[in-house]
Amino acid sequence: TILHPLCMKYPPSVKYRRCFIAELIKKHESIATEPLDELYDVLGDILNKEESTNCYKSYLLATGDSVTLLETVAIISQGTTGLVTWDAALYLAEWAIENSAIFSNRTILELGSGTGLTGIAICKTCHPKAYVFSDCHHCVLGQLKENIHLNGFVLESETVNHDLQGPKITVAELDWDSVTKEQLSKLQADVVIAADVVYDPEITLSLISVLQQFSTSRTAGKPPEIYIAFTVRNPDTYRLFQTELGKVGLGWQVVPTHTKNLFLSDLQSNITLLKLLV
Repeated sequence: TILHPLCMKYPPSVKYRRCFIAELIKKHESIATEPLDELYDVLGDILNKEESTNCYKSYLLATGDSVTLLETVAIISQGTTGLVTWDAALYLAEWAIENSAIFSNRTILELGSGTGLTGIAICKTCHPKAYVFSDCHHCVLGQLKENIHLNGFVLESETVNHDLQGPKITVAELDWDSVTKEQLSKLQADVVIAADVVYDPEITLSLISVLQQFSTSRTAGKPPEIYIAFTVRNPDTYRLFQTELGKVGLGWQVVPTHTKNLFLSDLQSNITLLKLLV
């Protein structure tokens, strides 16, 4: 794993590599076989490395392609949780890949894109017409753009001619407390998605106000399909989300889980995916 060409080019965190090689050596020593010098050489090399504040995480797709992300080592960094990938983003990406027809040849808006895992996976596998990544924290937006480039995509604003293969990709700064119906309407989203944005009552109320605007933001045609994935950490926060949705006239239904797990994540996570009925 850690000598895979992808990991050599984009190294995982020192802590991860140290734990991985130590576990591998332990398993190797537990069977009656010759010691492998290479394992101890790698361990010695890693023990001499200093931990960095940033690292790469790579996720292999069933197509043989991969998604590589630059992330911070700390869960909270620079006042935001948006510089690391959360389990609900992995879950939503897996579900999207299995239900790619929902995204194919359509315009997707992602709220709270964070490091970009879900959107980059969708852009690589589901053939959307256009994809709008969005967030509000300037550090997150900067890292998001870097990760989009890291995976071989070019932003629409960076293209000289618009004859690029693949989806039209943009990154938008969207502050849920100040975004207007006109701004949302201009994006002309067919599908709106978000992962792990329901974890704090204050943020939840801001999110609901944005979601409410989608029901009337399309000047023509029907409102977008909306899918929200989140880990249920606190049942009260989940109930608040459902209650507030009801107050603004938004219904919801739980979407059945996908059948294939592509990415390693915390199997104990209690993740729910809701489709909102706008």
